[in-house]
Amino acid sequence: MAPRERERLQTAAGIGLRSIHVGEIVAARPAIPWLEVHAENYMATGGPALRALERIRESYSLSVHAVGLSLGSADGLDRRHLRRLRSLVDRIQPVLVSDHLSWSLLRGAYVNHLLPVPYTEEALGLVCRHVDEAQDALGRRLLVENPSSYLRFHESSIPEAEFLAEIARRTGCGILCDVNNLFVTSMNLGLDPLAYLDALPERAIAEYHLAGHSTNDADGVSVLIDDHGSSVSLDVWALYVQALTRFGARPTLIEWDTDIPPLSVLVDEAARAQGIIDRRFVQETYVVAG
Repeated sequence: MAPRERERLQTAAGIGLRSIHVGEIVAARPAIPWLEVHAENYMATGGPALRALERIRESYSLSVHAVGLSLGSADGLDRRHLRRLRSLVDRIQPVLVSDHLSWSLLRGAYVNHLLPVPYTEEALGLVCRHVDEAQDALGRRLLVENPSSYLRFHESSIPEAEFLAEIARRTGCGILCDVNNLFVTSMNLGLDPLAYLDALPERAIAEYHLAGHSTNDADGVSVLIDDHGSSVSLDVWALYVQALTRFGARPTLIEWDTDIPPLSVLVDEAARAQGIIDRRFVQETYVVAG
């Protein structure tokens, strides 16, 4: 990745590439600064999906967002999965590569969920070893995304934000700050989202995610569900502004994975994020210049 490309995306808002929009993007080349792809959809040696992605890469910057590294698994990393991810990364040269603070691999079988990690010293050491191994295998910095949480482990002794910060300190990885996940977790567990932001290390923040969530009733208690199936909420937009205030502009992505709308809706959401970035960027530039 060229430094100029990285610098350009620092203040740019993109969208997730979904299969129903691939043909439209290839044909129309809409004005989107960058696109994110889910790694596991393209980890093949060939085929029409990968060929379409290579065509898109000719016109757009890409990031790769994986869900299968299982960084928190006690079983260790799946070396074959890691080699296939490296092959994809080498092939399309994405700007960013990321995965989640979670686990999904048990005794060689994958479960279709990003399961939570207990925040203990033992788990911290395990995750750090896996992040180091993944970064060595990929030959680049990995970003680790904060999860959305619904329950807390009784054994957890380290606050989530501090756990992430320590992973970044020990391994040199980046943090993908998912603002929607942060809000969902804070509301579900009674945390202060601003205190969570304050506990994250500014230098490690390398990307933002924004998405929608839903509200479910669980025996009379409202629980927020990170379903990526709607527009970004006003509360999450407000928290995003707070993140920008603390950390500055970073590549920002609109995620929408269920009930996927027309491409124009995603483009409009990204334009809203871009407007917020631009207003802050212009203001900060004016203050420095003045």
